[in-house]
Amino acid sequence: MSRKLFGTDGIRGVANEKLTPELAFSIAQAAGNWLQNSGETPAAVVGMDTRRSGPMLESAVTAGLCSTGISVLCLGVAPTPAVSYVARTGPFGLGVIISASHNPAPDNGIKFVGHDGTKLSDDTELKIEDLAGKEFARPTGGLVGPILRDERPLLGYLEMLERIVPERLDGLKVAVDCANGAASRLAPEILRRLGAHVSVTGDEPDGLNINAEGGATKPEHIQRFTVHAHADVGVAFDGDADRAVFSDEAGHLINGDRTIGIWAVHMQRQSLLQPPLVVGTVMSNGGFERYLDLRGIKLERTPVGDKYVSQKIAETGALIGGEQSGHIIFPHRGPTGDGLITMLELFSVLRMEARPASSFFNEYQPLPQMLVNVEVANRETWNQGSEVQRALDDVRRELEGRGRINVRASGTQPMVRVMLEADSYELRDKLIQNVVDALEREAGGKVYGRVDLTHALGD
Repeated sequence: MSRKLFGTDGIRGVANEKLTPELAFSIAQAAGNWLQNSGETPAAVVGMDTRRSGPMLESAVTAGLCSTGISVLCLGVAPTPAVSYVARTGPFGLGVIISASHNPAPDNGIKFVGHDGTKLSDDTELKIEDLAGKEFARPTGGLVGPILRDERPLLGYLEMLERIVPERLDGLKVAVDCANGAASRLAPEILRRLGAHVSVTGDEPDGLNINAEGGATKPEHIQRFTVHAHADVGVAFDGDADRAVFSDEAGHLINGDRTIGIWAVHMQRQSLLQPPLVVGTVMSNGGFERYLDLRGIKLERTPVGDKYVSQKIAETGALIGGEQSGHIIFPHRGPTGDGLITMLELFSVLRMEARPASSFFNEYQPLPQMLVNVEVANRETWNQGSEVQRALDDVRRELEGRGRINVRASGTQPMVRVMLEADSYELRDKLIQNVVDALEREAGGKVYGRVDLTHALGD
């Protein structure tokens, strides 16, 4: 069965155009019918980010769930990981997040987590898709699901965060970029509770400015702001706060690879990194992998996507895993990426190491890495032509022992993402262009974007 609605991270699209209230109602009704037959508690918790379209879609989602007899708790604006936390600590069979994460304000999305707070499996999403639009007997009277609006469960989430840093952060000067998103209230609040001095930007959401001026996908903003604020460290979230990236006091970017490295090596020094491995993705930099290897730490790679990272963590027993982009999972804290947990775990290490953030920056040098997004005529058949196949074979042969290439089709767009890493900038640029040229000639390709990932972020 092919996926028609769900992509790699739920359902996304321009709100009221592709992601309409009618679609939101239909998919929520399908999820409600699935939940009623799943054996789980027939109750759902719903949270959203700060987009103007959020309340519109929240209304449609809650109506769809209630029409199947599901009880609904609406948290209002809440980080994605906070919804996951409430789902797994409360009497809920389902969590629903209305967010398009790091996408621009006109977009929105719907994603589901189960009673354990983890994203629903691909098979379950397909079952929900198959139920959408089908007719079922509808409850009436007292069997219609009730709706409760209550932010108080978020207090439990804040208390959990506070326990992460028993040594507190008194005196630490922190610059925070909330991306005008879901972290706007909770991130500054938890830092102040822990005694940090906080300078904040991007904390005035108006429904249209989410991810617009800064945030985790535009890290140069927090890099500048950290230096301007004379802060010891800076942190930037994306719109739904499930990822975080950092700046040291000198304005250097600390992406997901570096964050994982700082935390893992610290834990290893304490003889607490058991097993001695971390989980990354195909995007994790080869220089980062060499750095870990020299310290006896293995890097296990997965496809891009935090659900795959989570699965590999469960398989290996790893204590940390994540992506360059700042989606990082600490399984002893929770099953999904959480930008606020990532922030506090890193700040706790900085406090215990008693070192400035900048002192970690030169511990390893990343390999030259480039990502090129290429729009193609068909994301299903982009690699079936002989010229593209020949170009990929030639590049892999030339990279042997000197780097690697990863090419994958987008899960939601007619686009192919080409990532190439090599031991020199010259080789990297030459070989990635060879692949892009072949895609342009044979697959109807057109370059959509080019990002030097050497000191930046994966997607």
